[in-house]
Amino acid sequence: MSLLRPLLLDVVPTIQQTAALALGRLANYNDDLAEAVVKGDILPQLLCSLSEQNRFYKKAAAFVLRAVGKHSPQLAQAVVQCGALEMLVICLEDFDPGVKEAASWALGYIARHNSELSQAVVDAGAVPLLVLCIQEPEIALKRIAASTLSDISKHSPELAQTVVDAGAIAHLAQMILNPDAKLKRQVLSALSQIAKHSVDLAELVVEAEIFPVVLTCLKDSDEYVKKNGATLIREIAKHTPELSQLIVNAGGVAAVIDCIGSCRGTVRLPGIMMLGYVAAHSENLSMAVIVSKGIPPLCACLIEEHEDHIKAAAAWALGQVGRHTPEHARAVAVANVLPTLLAMYMDTRSSEDLQMKAKKALKNILQKCTYLPALEPLLHDAPPNIMKHIVGQFSKVLPHDSKARRLFVTTGGLKKVQEIKAEPGSLLQEYINTINNCYPEEIVRYYSPGYSEILLERVENYHPVL
Repeated sequence: MSLLRPLLLDVVPTIQQTAALALGRLANYNDDLAEAVVKGDILPQLLCSLSEQNRFYKKAAAFVLRAVGKHSPQLAQAVVQCGALEMLVICLEDFDPGVKEAASWALGYIARHNSELSQAVVDAGAVPLLVLCIQEPEIALKRIAASTLSDISKHSPELAQTVVDAGAIAHLAQMILNPDAKLKRQVLSALSQIAKHSVDLAELVVEAEIFPVVLTCLKDSDEYVKKNGATLIREIAKHTPELSQLIVNAGGVAAVIDCIGSCRGTVRLPGIMMLGYVAAHSENLSMAVIVSKGIPPLCACLIEEHEDHIKAAAAWALGQVGRHTPEHARAVAVANVLPTLLAMYMDTRSSEDLQMKAKKALKNILQKCTYLPALEPLLHDAPPNIMKHIVGQFSKVLPHDSKARRLFVTTGGLKKVQEIKAEPGSLLQEYINTINNCYPEEIVRYYSPGYSEILLERVENYHPVL
């Protein structure tokens, strides 16, 4: 390091550039070397005559700043403190697109750490120039500038508003159909980071007429374009029923369901969550998910995926779909989801989050479900805290349905209920009493545990009258 430092002030430009490049590569390698660059007072020297230097040196200097700033907020702060932002913003106005790209990249790496550093980038005047950069013809520059706008927007509504005020949304929205996959990834990411913060920001993104254009991204061959497209739709859908309805009307729910069905792994996650958010808003929106055949792919995610967090999202989404009315709950129960959710809740290998989500989804669906054939298998395996919801549903339906009462006896349900050990006076005991009151006393006795022994005892003790 100490040998490279004087070379930054060498009279031969190529030596200066090569020294800067070498420092950048060292700093890029790990945070210890990046720290050594900061401690060696190299950054002020790097910046001292940057504006008079040629484009090669500017690119190399921006690379060093990026390499130092990327490791941690503390190192990025050190870059800010030596006055680098002003120089990088000057580089954004450079004639050479390569210099603009290098400067934009460095600013993005500084802004992504936290809102304070992001605010420093905004205060240096970078945003309007980044919006100009996304309008340049060079694809590489567009990509990096969009990525940097995404990194600035993600931290807070205020920072996102700054990006919006600079007119970014319209230019980003125009690039959704660009054939370059890497650019589409960044554009969709930037729009997602703006839309996620508030209803107003989400509405501004929608007003840029991204629907139905954005739905084409869900069929893209690039997995990250699919994922970022689904993320953007999710970030809009989560805010209000009206925004969700707009997505439904544009064919967004059906498109997301197709996307979930056609891919695997984490690419599915934003789509799964989007369906959950839409279904959570209202009965009608939940029915839109059911009618669009959204339940089978969500069930498939529960069974096929290996990652617990994806299973947990699918369980949560199914719970949101089924929690509104008996009709909704039946649609979920018919797909044979309940035994799967119960198994996940009881599986000790499941993560805590998956167990919680499966339990909550089960409760949401069970509390509305009056479709008894789907509840019956659960009577044999459920733990007491779930059992009370299952028995509770039977106690609501059986008093009013003679066919169901008969079936409940022939399938062994009544026998199972007699075997449940409930605390006297508990809610579960009340439900059991309600069920037992639907049947003649001798039938209940007949199916109670130990009744066959009592009968045999009576046989033994019976003295026939000869």
